Amino acid sequence: MVNKVASAKVDRDQLREQIKDKYTEVALEPEKGFHFHTGRPLAMMLGYDPAEVDRLPASAVDSFAGTGNPFSMGPLHPGEVVLDMACGAGFDTLQAARRVGPGGRVIAVDMTPAMREKTAAGAAALGLTNVEVRAGYMEELPLDDASVDVVISNGAINLTPDKVAVMREVWRVLRPGGRFQIADIVVYREIPQDAKDDLALWSSCIAGALLDSEWKWVLEHAGFREVRWGQQVDVFSGSKHESDAKEFLTRGVTFAGAKPA
Repeated sequence: MVNKVASAKVDRDQLREQIKDKYTEVALEPEKGFHFHTGRPLAMMLGYDPAEVDRLPASAVDSFAGTGNPFSMGPLHPGEVVLDMACGAGFDTLQAARRVGPGGRVIAVDMTPAMREKTAAGAAALGLTNVEVRAGYMEELPLDDASVDVVISNGAINLTPDKVAVMREVWRVLRPGGRFQIADIVVYREIPQDAKDDLALWSSCIAGALLDSEWKWVLEHAGFREVRWGQQVDVFSGSKHESDAKEFLTRGVTFAGAKPA
């Protein structure tokens, strides 16, 4: 039984800079090939609607590097306010903006400038006026308390050493009765401490991964209820530069939960 998921002992600023460098490459050179799949093939693997993907700008699709499909966990409704946490190139942001309509709003937050620029450009290309792009970190979200109805995120929380802090921030910005729909990764073999202390493995989406029991502890500890688990997909095998994901039985996973009203 998991009693606690502690923050990893890495230099957070150094880690952030390394991750920014990696995802700047994903933004500017998506064709380069990484240890994870990207683009339209990945979107099809994760069950996105092909027609929805075809409506998006190529720049948003090409640099997509998610691990699941947050929309598979439930619909967004017209008029809702949505936070896309660590929005990347805006693949999910732009779809969310279409779903909530002009009466709703999507706030897209990311720490990587090249990704924020892609999200803003994609919104402009589609004529979406209900998207706001902000710089920020998942552990320190630039939003007011109880200001959003839904938090979505895709493949990013594993990149932070303090998952408890992230989910507490999700709790803080959600209105009572609000919900999250998140995709991330889970491992089925515990990551050894020397791997957790290896910065190179963090940007490879390995060192920061949690066991499913650890994820459940984090969500319960943050106070969320009605937690549901969705599909799991092997989003690493077959990529251009396969990593240690196979060794740790790593899978993309989707999950959802609610803040009590």
